[in-house]
Amino acid sequence: MELFSGRPLNIDNRLEREKRVYDLLDSVGIDYMRVDHEPADNMEACLAIDEVLEATICKNLFLCNRQKTNFYLVMMPGDKPFKTKEVSGQIGCARLSFAGPEEMLEYLDIEPGSVSVMGLMNDKNNMVRLLVDEDILDAEYIGCHPCVNTSSLRLKTKDVFGPVLKAMNHDMTVIKLIGE
Repeated sequence: MELFSGRPLNIDNRLEREKRVYDLLDSVGIDYMRVDHEPADNMEACLAIDEVLEATICKNLFLCNRQKTNFYLVMMPGDKPFKTKEVSGQIGCARLSFAGPEEMLEYLDIEPGSVSVMGLMNDKNNMVRLLVDEDILDAEYIGCHPCVNTSSLRLKTKDVFGPVLKAMNHDMTVIKLIGE
């Protein structure tokens, strides 16, 4: 895997959702690094990408309430275990479960295995609430997918949770996950 600066030189064979990510980052003036790779569909693959990116790879979970009326994107460190009860209590939602691929595509224009904060750019009606574990905010860089799981980006944490979220018309709720 090789690290590149910015968007691919040739984007003809890239999906529209990926191109939109590069367009957004470029329009906001954000510097980013990119690595192309085989589909990253497990944490082991993500750890290998992490070594190349030298960034904190986030575990991204797309959740919903029982009625499927409230949706949440949880960003947390990849090595921290997830416990639904910890999140439920902090956001006042009695029961959370994983949202299905249909909702993922509808609200974030992302397919399973590609969930990323960048998908919020496709949530024009702000149906998805971003929940960020406080430990993510301590990292200088974070790694995320550009809405596809065959590339990963390294972005400055302050850029993601500043101008990028602002450009996507979203904000975040900081949560504290113990993970024990």
